[in-house]
Amino acid sequence: MTTPAGRTALFPVGPTAPLEFAPDSAERKQTSTALRELRAGGLDVPNVIDGREVRTGRTAPIVTPHEHAFSFGQVHHAGPAQMTSAIEAAGRASVRWGKLPWEERVAPFLRAADLLQFGPWRARLNAATMLELSKTTYQADIDAACETVDFLRHNVRNMLDMYGVQPGSQPGAWNRLEYRPLEGFVLAVTPFNFTCMNNLAFAPAVLGNTVVWKPAESASLVAHLSLELLREAGLPDGVINLVHGTGPELGPTALTHRDLAAVHFTGSTTAFQNIWRTVGENVSGYRNYPRVIGETGGKDFILAHPTADLEALAVACVRGAYEFQGQKCSAASRLYVPRSLWPRLRERLITLTETVVVGDPTEPRTFVGAVINARQHAKHAEALARARAEDLVVVGGGTDDSIGWFVEPTILEVDDPHSPFLTQELFAPVLTTFVYDDADWPKILELVDSSTAYGLTGAVFAEDRAAVEEADAALRYAAGNFYVNDKPTGSVVGQQPFGGARVSGTNDKAGTVWNLIRFVSPRTTKENHLPATDYRYPHLDS
Repeated sequence: MTTPAGRTALFPVGPTAPLEFAPDSAERKQTSTALRELRAGGLDVPNVIDGREVRTGRTAPIVTPHEHAFSFGQVHHAGPAQMTSAIEAAGRASVRWGKLPWEERVAPFLRAADLLQFGPWRARLNAATMLELSKTTYQADIDAACETVDFLRHNVRNMLDMYGVQPGSQPGAWNRLEYRPLEGFVLAVTPFNFTCMNNLAFAPAVLGNTVVWKPAESASLVAHLSLELLREAGLPDGVINLVHGTGPELGPTALTHRDLAAVHFTGSTTAFQNIWRTVGENVSGYRNYPRVIGETGGKDFILAHPTADLEALAVACVRGAYEFQGQKCSAASRLYVPRSLWPRLRERLITLTETVVVGDPTEPRTFVGAVINARQHAKHAEALARARAEDLVVVGGGTDDSIGWFVEPTILEVDDPHSPFLTQELFAPVLTTFVYDDADWPKILELVDSSTAYGLTGAVFAEDRAAVEEADAALRYAAGNFYVNDKPTGSVVGQQPFGGARVSGTNDKAGTVWNLIRFVSPRTTKENHLPATDYRYPHLDS
């Protein structure tokens, strides 16, 4: 079906609305059933290579962060041999997959979106996200269901938009661009904090690439279920191959392979820089120069002007810093507030923070669950012990790992504008405040821009439009996602394309054509309808 403008039509795309999960609602009952089924345990999560389930016997427990003594299954870790098998399977599958018409390629992805939005997969994937990642019902639904659905559909629409960009032709010749998949395999490395980041594996596959997917060790179940959803929707074997395990063990085999075509990564800044370094050191050994696409960390800011609305600012701080335990790369972690506003804001933040319920995220009243694992908890416990010793804690500041890996929602206040609490990423529900003199607004703009190496998200709160414009100009490169009078989290696929630069990543904006274009290799074809029959040009005639 073609529109009058010549573009292939597609049904309306997103954003998908989250469900309400009201008491006695169908969605709450379905989620409760799915949670009971997962809690029954006995899950045995394999690697999936060329459609085959591969179990190595080298297992790790699948635990619940908010009840870490409870394991509801195990995952089989792969090694270099399985990674090599996955790369070979991707190579075999590419022969057919990359040549299929786009309609056949997108069919399983669009069907998966419908199965997820309207079928039992929504409750199943939400429940896994709640248990394995310690997300609340609402946070799980907007992630595992809504954003995954939106990524799946937007990938198709963006691909068609890209295909529609064609060169001009004149009578006598036809010029065209073919958007070929990359030559080789795409290595997708996904983080623990968002189930929807399975899109790092899905998006390249929509374009005809074949993928080797290594998820974070703490997100093995949600990755497995995400691939099972696609397989049920009809994805052929070998298009996406899932290997579980650690980066140090699996990474070298993939990153030094001759057929590595691209790396699609979300995770820590250190890990991404190591990947980039490895690719650079091996650049002469690849068939093609690998594309390196990454989104990493952030030290995301909220900047308040003296004219900021106090209540809106306070709510943005609580939601932006505490939701999902501050484990969003976009989470607000540094706050700059004018001295005239701070006493009232301080009291409001204390009051709001003390109402936040920390605990089991499957309970409806819980707002903050547990951080992802013991290693992260230990890092946060050490940092907050330093904060308490330095008398920086305004509210919160405690940790407890007796049952789950819990970190209290915390507000800190520092006098040093270059304090590590203002410059180093924590990935915890901790918001550090620096109070500035109202007259120092121009100076604080410079400080916000220059005090960290990150450039992911940020927000400015001001009723004064001139102040908003000043911040917009001064902070142009401080955030790839910039918010005015809103928290710096919660980007919606198709509405606020997400990504940052500086050491926060390559800013390729997942869910957009700018991301997809990194996974194609255009070929120009000129077809001459009127070939020349004489080599001589007219100017040669005397």
